[in-house]
Amino acid sequence: YLSSIPLWLIFLVTTACIVAAGEAGRRYGTRHAGDGETDIGSLEGAILGLLALMISFTFSIALARFDDRRQAVLSEANSIGTTALRAKLLPAAIATENIALLRQYVDLRLSIMQRSTPDGLDKALGESNAIQLKLWALAGKAAAADNGMVPTGLYINSLNAMIDDQARRLAYFRARVPDLVLITLYIIAVAAIGFAGYADGLANKGRQRPVRLMATIVALALWLIQDLDRPGSGLLETDMQPLVDVALSLEQLAR
Repeated sequence: YLSSIPLWLIFLVTTACIVAAGEAGRRYGTRHAGDGETDIGSLEGAILGLLALMISFTFSIALARFDDRRQAVLSEANSIGTTALRAKLLPAAIATENIALLRQYVDLRLSIMQRSTPDGLDKALGESNAIQLKLWALAGKAAAADNGMVPTGLYINSLNAMIDDQARRLAYFRARVPDLVLITLYIIAVAAIGFAGYADGLANKGRQRPVRLMATIVALALWLIQDLDRPGSGLLETDMQPLVDVALSLEQLAR
């Protein structure tokens, strides 16, 4: 659910809620500054430490999945390039048709990042599967003409790896940090900044800027986690250069 909400809206709402929690806590602490409850530094440090731990934990999950998507693109590009090179060892007519289909396939795989909606992703997947079926049909023709391990068997192995890499990349593309983890993180962030504001007001220091600055920094950290977790819709995008390089090499092979 959270992945369907625009990032800019999440950032604005998160910043507003956290800043408001800090301000409310500061005002509440100011009103109770003379009640004698001043030794809360350990509690403030504990809840802020819990917030730092949760941010670190969630950030590590999002960053790991971001890296997984990058590695999946590289692996898919390598398998497509290997399939194309081995296809050149097949009979000329089959090789030519193979290269043409692989060029279409690479273009589709490059467009995945622009089809981040469920409908767009399903359509791209259907088109990719259709090309894979055509490639398997060509592999069957090649095996009928020559069922030797070299070169037909090697070509079929690389084609199978290419299809497996599509499934792996799709799984990484769909992987998200669970909503429950993110919601828990937001709750802890609001509570921690609110408590920090309360501790500041209780000390009767009346400092607004430090609490607001802390709230904004926390909101930025939460926004970065969400951005890392959204392939195709955030500012941080998966590097598609390996597939671009394969597309260029296929153009040369087609000549």
